[in-house]
Amino acid sequence: MNALLPIRLAIITLLAFAGAATAQPVNPSSRPTPPAAEAKALAEPAAGRKQLTADALPISRITLYRSGVGSFIRNGQIDGDARVQLKFDVGQINDVLKTLQVLDLSGGRVDSVSYASKDPLSRRLASFSLQVGDNPSVGVLFERLRGARVKLSTIDGEVNGTVLSTETREVAVTSGGGGATKTNTVYVNLLTATGIKSFAIPNIKDFEIVDKQLADELSRALLALSESRAERVKGVDIMLAGGNGRNIVVGYVHETPVWKTSYRLVLPDADAAPKPAADAPAKAPPTGNLQGWAIVENTTDTDWTNVRLALVSGRPVSFTMDLYEPMYATRPNVPVPTIPGVTPRQYDLAVNAPPPSPMAGAGRPGSGGGVGGDRRAAKAGVPASAARMESASSMDDGAGSILPGFGNYTPSAADMSDYAPRSQASASEVGEVFQYELQNPVTIERQRSAMLPILSAGVGSRRVSIYNRGDRSDHSMRGVELTHSSNLQLLPGPIAVFDGAAYAGDATIGQIAAGDKRLLAYAVDLDVAVATTPTDGGQITKLRIVDGSIELTTLQRQGLTYRFDNKDLKRPRTIIVEHPRFEGWDLKSPAKADEQTQSLYRFSATAEAGKAVDVSVIQERIDRQMVGIDGYPEDAIIRYRAEGKVSEAVLKAIRDVAARQADIRRQEASIESMDRSLMTLKSDQTRISTMTNSLDRTTDAYKNLLTKITKQETEIDSLTAKRADAADKLETARADFAKFVASLNVD
Repeated sequence: MNALLPIRLAIITLLAFAGAATAQPVNPSSRPTPPAAEAKALAEPAAGRKQLTADALPISRITLYRSGVGSFIRNGQIDGDARVQLKFDVGQINDVLKTLQVLDLSGGRVDSVSYASKDPLSRRLASFSLQVGDNPSVGVLFERLRGARVKLSTIDGEVNGTVLSTETREVAVTSGGGGATKTNTVYVNLLTATGIKSFAIPNIKDFEIVDKQLADELSRALLALSESRAERVKGVDIMLAGGNGRNIVVGYVHETPVWKTSYRLVLPDADAAPKPAADAPAKAPPTGNLQGWAIVENTTDTDWTNVRLALVSGRPVSFTMDLYEPMYATRPNVPVPTIPGVTPRQYDLAVNAPPPSPMAGAGRPGSGGGVGGDRRAAKAGVPASAARMESASSMDDGAGSILPGFGNYTPSAADMSDYAPRSQASASEVGEVFQYELQNPVTIERQRSAMLPILSAGVGSRRVSIYNRGDRSDHSMRGVELTHSSNLQLLPGPIAVFDGAAYAGDATIGQIAAGDKRLLAYAVDLDVAVATTPTDGGQITKLRIVDGSIELTTLQRQGLTYRFDNKDLKRPRTIIVEHPRFEGWDLKSPAKADEQTQSLYRFSATAEAGKAVDVSVIQERIDRQMVGIDGYPEDAIIRYRAEGKVSEAVLKAIRDVAARQADIRRQEASIESMDRSLMTLKSDQTRISTMTNSLDRTTDAYKNLLTKITKQETEIDSLTAKRADAADKLETARADFAKFVASLNVD
């Protein structure tokens, strides 16, 4: 309990001190205007100006980009001189300062745009003479008050004095059991009228800073800390001057959520469509209906009420830069010069930038008009609404009332296409970007989101089964080949696919330009089983001699045979096979792919109902390898000659090389034999010389050994001469062979 006492008293003391300090009178001439006072001053009308809120310039147009920013246009009429205050979240201020535009279209004047400066908190706190930014303890606070007069309220009474210093002492504390422990206690030393006195901080109930200016500094430092936590919304004031009825336009850009797209693809119900007569003229295949929705989020604190909304697919370069917070440059500390003159320096060579290119011309004309038309087809002479009512009445309870039977109504594929929400947007190209312009004003409340229909159009849709071995190996995927024949752009997003009136699965698309074609896979086709058989291999196709080396030409083959077993007994399958495309390999079978991408081929095949179909894909590559001509086995060459892979000239050249090599090996063997004979003779000479050392030179034995040594010496001289001549011939043969091989080129 005693150990916690200093902490508890320190907290109580700091709170009491803060209250006492803030209660002190303030000398206005000795302090700068605090942020709260600045805000109050900005809120007061300037001399001769009316103070107007943002409602005077309501938002009239918003353009959202997929790069995460939005462009906002405000406009309205202003009478006379006025100050219009727009409020922004503090995180939006930098973007607003970077992009703000103010236009007076009626001959008035834009005087200025003002806003409260935001000095860094650390710098604001550093400007106060008493530092509290690092959350000091009471002991540290007394240390920073050295030299200041304070009034302490202790358990023994009140004491006035000047803070001299602080120190930590070991103090014995008696525990409840009668024992004593030592603890570190902070003391403050004061210079009083009766001398220096020390006080333990736990014994100080509260204290007061007698210096009013210093107490005010502490109060304002604490106020700055408090305001830094509360500041979230900032005001930007636009100063306008002029006559009455002036048209003012304000534009700016700030961060917004990326607008997103979501699609519904309704495939025609092929089973429900009547089969044409045999003699009927050919018609275009039925098209699917693609419905697009834009998802827009208003995360601001302002309602978007009856605004014109445009959604742009482009991604302009956008970045953040801190323009709101004051920046202070670090300046070098230059010593005072002791001699006249300055130190010379070299300046880098300037590179003149080319003149700016002229601006591009006006934006290309867009498609204009509505994105989707009214696709509500009616029976002959019957309005579409009547046709729908007739469809509903066919499911009523027989009493002639539509509503009871309508409860059992299930929409058909035609209903989902014909009666879907009409597009509310027109599409066009503006400059280099594509945008959807909402035809009617839009209202989205603050912190709310909305889905807006922007597309309703027919698209070519062919039902297919798609197989890519990298996705899965056992079944193909149900899919659709989507042909985007309109002049619109489709943006990335999810697609919910409806097969007839039933939900079939989900797919995703990337950016699709006008006229492009895409494959979408939305479900596993469990009726199509797949098996694959590899057919890889390689074989030598040709052998020739190039610069004395044997060049082997090898045909590498990589193949895969796909078997698609269609277990659906009613419907055939159009199967699209995606096969990896290897760089440097040529497609041999099939002769040509239906489609080709950077990394794969696409082939199509038809599996009839209840039957299987095979698709074999083979790619080939020619490899060439160089090997030494002297190390290649002749029997392999003879076999290749019999297979027609080697010409007779190559076989003859290789045999000639073999003969020359054999001759060189014979010469090498002869020299090796001479070396062995010389070694034997010299060894025998050494043995005989050793024997003569122990014999009398006058004896016949000594004379016989000497004669033998002389004869061996003659043989050694003769054999050495022959060996030198043979070595010269060998070197000549080797040089001739190397020259012959280096220049050997035979096909």
